[in-house]
Amino acid sequence: MHYEQPYLDLVRTVWETGDERSDRTGVGTRSLFGATMRFDLRGNAMPLLTTKRVAWKVAARELLWFLSGSTNIRPLVADKVHIWTDWPLARYREATGENIDRDAFEARILADEDFAAEWGELGPVYGKQWVDWPHYEAADIPGLYKPGPGINQIAALVEGLRTNPASRRHIFTGWNVAELEQMALPPCHMTYQFHVSGNRLSGMVWQRSCDLGLGFAFNVFSASLLIAMLAQQCELEPGELIWSGGDVHLYLNHAHLVEEQLSRTPEGAPKLHLLRRPESIFDYRIEDIAVSDYTPQAHIAAPVAV
Repeated sequence: MHYEQPYLDLVRTVWETGDERSDRTGVGTRSLFGATMRFDLRGNAMPLLTTKRVAWKVAARELLWFLSGSTNIRPLVADKVHIWTDWPLARYREATGENIDRDAFEARILADEDFAAEWGELGPVYGKQWVDWPHYEAADIPGLYKPGPGINQIAALVEGLRTNPASRRHIFTGWNVAELEQMALPPCHMTYQFHVSGNRLSGMVWQRSCDLGLGFAFNVFSASLLIAMLAQQCELEPGELIWSGGDVHLYLNHAHLVEEQLSRTPEGAPKLHLLRRPESIFDYRIEDIAVSDYTPQAHIAAPVAV
Protein backbone atom coordinates (compact mmCIF):
# COMPACT_ATOMS: atom_id res chain seq x y z
CA MET A 1 0.00 0.00 0.00
CA HIS A 2 1.30 3.46 -0.85
CA TYR A 3 2.24 5.52 2.22
CA GLU A 4 -0.26 8.24 1.20
CA GLN A 5 -3.29 5.91 1.14
CA PRO A 6 -4.06 6.13 4.89
CA TYR A 7 -4.23 9.92 4.53
CA LEU A 8 -6.62 9.67 1.57
CA ASP A 9 -8.74 7.15 3.48
CA LEU A 10 -8.93 9.56 6.42
CA VAL A 11 -9.92 12.43 4.11
CA ARG A 12 -12.74 10.32 2.68
CA THR A 13 -13.94 9.25 6.14
CA VAL A 14 -13.97 12.80 7.49
CA TRP A 15 -15.73 14.17 4.41
CA GLU A 16 -18.37 11.45 4.26
CA THR A 17 -19.03 10.79 7.96
CA GLY A 18 -17.54 13.70 9.91
CA ASP A 19 -19.57 15.78 12.31
CA GLU A 20 -20.60 19.02 10.57
CA ARG A 21 -19.96 21.86 12.98
CA SER A 22 -19.31 25.57 13.31
CA ASP A 23 -15.77 26.70 14.07
CA ARG A 24 -13.65 29.69 15.06
CA THR A 25 -13.26 30.89 11.46
CA GLY A 26 -16.99 30.92 10.68
CA VAL A 27 -16.45 28.75 7.60
CA GLY A 28 -17.61 25.47 9.12
CA THR A 29 -16.02 22.03 9.02
CA ARG A 30 -16.63 18.32 8.92
CA SER A 31 -14.66 16.86 11.77
CA LEU A 32 -13.78 13.72 13.66
CA PHE A 33 -11.85 13.37 16.89
CA GLY A 34 -8.73 11.24 17.15
CA ALA A 35 -6.68 9.86 14.26
CA THR A 36 -3.23 8.31 13.97
CA MET A 37 -0.98 7.54 11.01
CA ARG A 38 2.52 6.10 10.80
CA PHE A 39 5.14 6.91 8.15
CA ASP A 40 8.36 4.97 7.57
CA LEU A 41 11.31 7.36 7.16
CA ARG A 42 14.01 4.75 6.62
CA GLY A 43 16.20 5.07 3.55
CA ASN A 44 15.58 8.84 3.29
CA ALA A 45 11.86 8.27 2.65
CA MET A 46 9.81 11.47 2.83
CA PRO A 47 5.99 11.30 3.10
CA LEU A 48 5.23 14.15 0.71
CA LEU A 49 1.73 14.01 -0.72
CA THR A 50 1.80 13.01 -4.38
CA THR A 51 -1.89 13.52 -5.22
CA LYS A 52 -1.21 17.25 -5.27
CA ARG A 53 1.90 19.38 -5.39
CA VAL A 54 3.20 20.40 -1.97
CA ALA A 55 5.43 23.47 -1.75
CA TRP A 56 7.89 21.66 0.49
CA LYS A 57 10.44 24.50 0.45
CA VAL A 58 7.83 26.75 2.06
CA ALA A 59 7.34 24.17 4.82
CA ALA A 60 11.11 23.84 5.22
CA ARG A 61 11.57 27.61 5.49
CA GLU A 62 8.82 27.73 8.11
CA LEU A 63 10.58 25.06 10.18
CA LEU A 64 13.88 26.95 9.97
CA TRP A 65 12.00 30.08 11.07
CA PHE A 66 10.59 28.21 14.07
CA LEU A 67 14.09 27.07 15.03
CA SER A 68 15.36 30.66 14.79
CA GLY A 69 12.94 31.68 17.54
CA SER A 70 11.47 34.49 15.44
CA THR A 71 7.86 35.53 15.99
CA ASN A 72 7.67 38.17 13.25
CA ILE A 73 6.61 37.50 9.66
CA ARG A 74 9.32 39.75 8.22
CA PRO A 75 11.93 36.97 7.70
CA LEU A 76 9.26 34.78 6.10
CA VAL A 77 8.08 37.54 3.78
CA ALA A 78 11.70 38.17 2.76
CA ASP A 79 11.81 34.51 1.70
CA LYS A 80 8.50 34.87 -0.18
CA VAL A 81 6.66 32.75 2.37
CA HIS A 82 3.12 34.05 2.86
CA ILE A 83 1.51 31.39 5.06
CA TRP A 84 1.54 33.50 8.25
CA THR A 85 0.64 36.87 6.72
CA ASP A 86 -3.14 36.56 6.94
CA TRP A 87 -3.23 36.84 10.75
CA PRO A 88 -1.34 40.13 11.18
CA LEU A 89 -2.99 41.48 8.02
CA ALA A 90 -6.44 40.84 9.51
CA ARG A 91 -5.34 42.53 12.76
CA TYR A 92 -4.06 45.56 10.84
CA ARG A 93 -7.23 45.91 8.78
CA GLU A 94 -9.43 45.70 11.88
CA ALA A 95 -7.33 48.19 13.85
CA THR A 96 -6.91 50.79 11.09
CA GLY A 97 -9.92 50.30 8.82
CA GLU A 98 -7.54 50.29 5.84
CA ASN A 99 -8.53 47.68 3.26
CA ILE A 100 -4.95 46.99 2.20
CA ASP A 101 -4.22 43.88 0.12
CA ARG A 102 -1.66 41.27 1.07
CA ASP A 103 0.99 42.32 -1.41
CA ALA A 104 0.91 45.95 -0.29
CA PHE A 105 0.96 44.94 3.37
CA GLU A 106 3.96 42.66 2.85
CA ALA A 107 5.76 45.38 0.88
CA ARG A 108 5.41 47.69 3.88
CA ILE A 109 6.61 44.93 6.21
CA LEU A 110 9.80 44.62 4.16
CA ALA A 111 10.35 48.33 3.59
CA ASP A 112 9.66 49.65 7.09
CA GLU A 113 11.31 47.99 10.08
CA ASP A 114 9.19 49.92 12.59
CA PHE A 115 5.99 48.99 10.74
CA ALA A 116 7.09 45.34 10.76
CA ALA A 117 7.84 45.47 14.48
CA GLU A 118 4.33 46.77 15.20
CA TRP A 119 2.23 44.94 12.65
CA GLY A 120 4.24 41.88 11.65
CA GLU A 121 4.44 40.45 15.14
CA LEU A 122 2.53 37.24 15.89
CA GLY A 123 3.04 37.06 19.63
CA PRO A 124 4.90 34.20 21.38
CA VAL A 125 4.10 31.53 18.78
CA TYR A 126 5.99 28.31 18.02
CA GLY A 127 9.59 29.50 17.79
CA LYS A 128 9.45 31.53 21.00
CA GLN A 129 8.23 28.53 22.97
CA TRP A 130 10.60 26.07 21.28
CA VAL A 131 13.84 27.94 21.92
CA ASP A 132 13.04 30.63 24.50
CA TRP A 133 10.35 29.31 26.86
CA PRO A 134 9.85 31.93 29.60
CA HIS A 135 11.60 31.20 32.86
CA TYR A 136 11.46 33.08 36.15
CA GLU A 137 13.93 33.05 39.02
CA ALA A 138 13.93 34.43 42.53
CA ALA A 139 14.50 38.18 42.80
CA ASP A 140 16.49 39.91 45.51
CA ILE A 141 13.29 40.57 47.44
CA PRO A 142 11.91 37.38 49.06
CA GLY A 143 8.72 36.15 47.43
CA LEU A 144 9.27 38.03 44.17
CA TYR A 145 10.46 36.60 40.87
CA LYS A 146 12.11 38.14 37.83
CA PRO A 147 12.49 36.96 34.23
CA GLY A 148 15.51 34.71 33.79
CA PRO A 149 17.15 33.20 30.72
CA GLY A 150 14.64 31.45 28.49
CA ILE A 151 14.66 27.66 28.21
CA ASN A 152 15.82 26.32 24.84
CA GLN A 153 13.79 23.14 24.56
CA ILE A 154 15.37 22.15 21.24
CA ALA A 155 18.94 22.45 22.51
CA ALA A 156 17.97 20.42 25.58
CA LEU A 157 16.36 17.81 23.33
CA VAL A 158 19.50 17.40 21.21
CA GLU A 159 21.66 17.11 24.33
CA GLY A 160 19.31 14.53 25.80
CA LEU A 161 19.26 12.42 22.64
CA ARG A 162 23.05 12.44 22.53
CA THR A 163 23.73 11.70 26.19
CA ASN A 164 20.71 9.68 27.35
CA PRO A 165 19.03 8.15 24.29
CA ALA A 166 16.94 5.70 26.33
CA SER A 167 15.17 8.49 28.21
CA ARG A 168 11.39 8.74 28.05
CA ARG A 169 11.60 12.52 28.41
CA HIS A 170 12.66 13.54 24.89
CA ILE A 171 9.76 15.99 24.62
CA PHE A 172 9.17 19.59 23.66
CA THR A 173 5.93 21.55 23.44
CA GLY A 174 4.60 24.89 22.28
CA TRP A 175 1.49 24.79 24.49
CA ASN A 176 2.34 27.48 27.04
CA VAL A 177 -0.97 27.99 28.80
CA ALA A 178 0.07 31.33 30.29
CA GLU A 179 0.73 32.85 26.85
CA LEU A 180 -1.95 31.36 24.59
CA GLU A 181 -4.01 34.56 24.55
CA GLN A 182 -1.02 36.55 23.29
CA MET A 183 -0.53 34.31 20.26
CA ALA A 184 -1.97 35.07 16.83
CA LEU A 185 -2.74 31.35 16.64
CA PRO A 186 -2.12 28.85 19.45
CA PRO A 187 0.06 25.95 18.29
CA CYS A 188 -1.73 23.28 16.30
CA HIS A 189 1.17 20.78 16.19
CA MET A 190 1.77 21.32 19.85
CA THR A 191 3.76 18.49 21.41
CA TYR A 192 6.58 16.29 20.09
CA GLN A 193 8.18 13.20 21.62
CA PHE A 194 11.18 11.23 20.35
CA HIS A 195 12.38 7.67 20.81
CA VAL A 196 15.71 6.01 20.02
CA SER A 197 15.80 2.30 19.13
CA GLY A 198 19.17 0.98 18.07
CA ASN A 199 20.45 3.65 15.72
CA ARG A 200 16.98 4.81 14.67
CA LEU A 201 15.29 8.01 15.81
CA SER A 202 11.51 8.08 15.63
CA GLY A 203 9.25 10.97 16.47
CA MET A 204 5.63 11.40 17.46
CA VAL A 205 3.73 14.64 17.02
CA TRP A 206 0.42 15.43 18.73
CA GLN A 207 -1.66 17.91 16.77
CA ARG A 208 -4.65 19.35 18.61
CA SER A 209 -6.21 20.66 15.38
CA CYS A 210 -5.49 19.62 11.82
CA ASP A 211 -6.76 21.07 8.54
CA LEU A 212 -6.50 17.94 6.41
CA GLY A 213 -7.01 19.82 3.18
CA LEU A 214 -4.18 22.34 3.49
CA GLY A 215 -2.22 22.08 6.73
CA PHE A 216 -1.54 18.35 6.99
CA ALA A 217 0.77 18.19 3.99
CA PHE A 218 3.03 20.83 5.53
CA ASN A 219 2.80 19.36 9.04
CA VAL A 220 3.86 15.84 8.06
CA PHE A 221 6.73 17.11 5.89
CA SER A 222 7.96 19.48 8.59
CA ALA A 223 7.86 16.82 11.32
CA SER A 224 9.67 14.33 9.10
CA LEU A 225 12.31 16.91 8.21
CA LEU A 226 12.83 17.72 11.90
CA ILE A 227 13.37 14.02 12.67
CA ALA A 228 15.95 13.81 9.89
CA MET A 229 17.78 16.92 11.14
CA LEU A 230 17.80 15.69 14.74
CA ALA A 231 18.99 12.26 13.64
CA GLN A 232 21.85 13.77 11.66
CA GLN A 233 22.89 15.95 14.60
CA CYS A 234 22.84 12.95 16.95
CA GLU A 235 24.56 10.46 14.61
CA LEU A 236 21.37 8.43 14.20
CA GLU A 237 19.21 7.40 11.28
CA PRO A 238 15.54 8.40 10.76
CA GLY A 239 13.10 5.72 11.86
CA GLU A 240 9.38 6.50 11.85
CA LEU A 241 6.99 9.42 12.19
CA ILE A 242 3.85 8.79 14.19
CA TRP A 243 1.30 11.54 13.60
CA SER A 244 -1.71 11.91 15.91
CA GLY A 245 -4.50 14.42 15.47
CA GLY A 246 -7.21 15.59 17.87
CA ASP A 247 -9.83 17.60 15.97
CA VAL A 248 -9.15 16.42 12.42
CA HIS A 249 -11.25 18.35 9.93
CA LEU A 250 -11.99 19.51 6.41
CA TYR A 251 -13.44 22.95 5.72
CA LEU A 252 -16.83 23.05 4.00
CA ASN A 253 -15.49 25.36 1.29
CA HIS A 254 -12.86 22.77 0.31
CA ALA A 255 -15.29 20.42 -1.48
CA HIS A 256 -13.52 20.87 -4.83
CA LEU A 257 -10.16 20.07 -3.23
CA VAL A 258 -11.46 16.93 -1.55
CA GLU A 259 -13.25 15.60 -4.61
CA GLU A 260 -10.34 16.27 -6.95
CA GLN A 261 -7.73 14.80 -4.63
CA LEU A 262 -9.76 11.67 -3.90
CA SER A 263 -10.09 11.08 -7.65
CA ARG A 264 -6.31 10.77 -7.96
CA THR A 265 -4.05 7.76 -7.36
CA PRO A 266 -0.92 8.25 -5.25
CA GLU A 267 2.36 7.14 -6.76
CA GLY A 268 6.09 7.66 -6.36
CA ALA A 269 8.54 7.57 -3.47
CA PRO A 270 10.26 10.92 -2.86
CA LYS A 271 13.50 11.07 -0.90
CA LEU A 272 14.87 13.70 1.48
CA HIS A 273 18.55 14.63 1.38
CA LEU A 274 20.44 16.74 3.92
CA LEU A 275 23.38 18.03 1.92
CA ARG A 276 25.44 19.30 4.84
CA ARG A 277 25.78 18.63 8.53
CA PRO A 278 26.02 22.03 10.20
CA GLU A 279 27.50 22.56 13.64
CA SER A 280 24.12 22.65 15.36
CA ILE A 281 20.41 22.07 14.78
CA PHE A 282 20.04 25.85 14.52
CA ASP A 283 22.47 26.30 11.63
CA TYR A 284 20.65 24.57 8.79
CA ARG A 285 19.90 26.64 5.68
CA ILE A 286 17.38 26.02 2.95
CA GLU A 287 20.28 25.16 0.62
CA ASP A 288 21.06 22.17 2.87
CA ILE A 289 17.72 20.52 2.15
CA ALA A 290 16.86 18.70 -1.08
CA VAL A 291 14.13 16.37 -2.28
CA SER A 292 14.49 13.92 -5.15
CA ASP A 293 12.08 11.65 -7.06
CA TYR A 294 9.14 13.93 -6.32
CA THR A 295 6.78 14.06 -9.30
CA PRO A 296 3.42 15.08 -7.82
CA GLN A 297 0.18 15.71 -9.62
CA ALA A 298 -1.06 19.26 -10.13
CA HIS A 299 -1.52 21.76 -7.31
CA ILE A 300 -5.09 22.20 -6.02
CA ALA A 301 -5.83 25.75 -4.86
CA ALA A 302 -8.07 26.34 -1.85
CA PRO A 303 -8.64 29.27 0.54
CA VAL A 304 -7.12 29.43 4.02
CA ALA A 305 -9.60 29.94 6.85
CA VAL A 306 -8.29 32.62 9.25
